[in-house]
Amino acid sequence: MAKTTTTEARKKDTREKIELGGLIVKAGLRYEKRSLLLGLLIDASKRIRGDETEKARLAAIGAEAFGNDAE
Repeated sequence: MAKTTTTEARKKDTREKIELGGLIVKAGLRYEKRSLLLGLLIDASKRIRGDETEKARLAAIGAEAFGNDAE
């Protein structure tokens, strides 16, 4: 039973990582260096911490990008 739980957790973790990688591709950053990508994410994390306006602004940009998938 514990092995099944571990296997399921690993599958879930792997799927989440694949989805997160897809976001990098969708943002047009596929060929950027990993250090740049990490720097962008760390900077964004600091900028949105406690700033609901910035979170909303970035969420709107992301929602628009996802909405363009239907076109």
